Amino acid sequence: MSSQFRATSTPIEDGSLVTMVGTVDRAAKEPLEAAYAEATRTPGRVVLDFREVDYINSTGIAVIVGLLAVARSEGREIHAFGLTEHYREVFTITRLADFMTIHEDEEAAVAAG
Repeated sequence: MSSQFRATSTPIEDGSLVTMVGTVDRAAKEPLEAAYAEATRTPGRVVLDFREVDYINSTGIAVIVGLLAVARSEGREIHAFGLTEHYREVFTITRLADFMTIHEDEEAAVAAG
């Protein structure tokens, strides 16, 4: 069973942290895009927090691809943490990992800026 997706943006020293909760699927598109828009109102990188994401389906992967495409067109760095080993592998196989820096934890992701 999927859980309702939520995304929020919080400022960090050199950009914004986008915290996601729930299932990343088609329903995640609007809230994730809204959180990204909020995050990019200020300059700097965007750090995606996947710790509370319970599932990402193929449509959710497409949503993330869209977000990465926008970031790339803006010249904005994307960092991520909190991915399970399974999703780290999925991101590597689908080459999403080529377009973001994946970190082990929040401390490493925030310190990388």
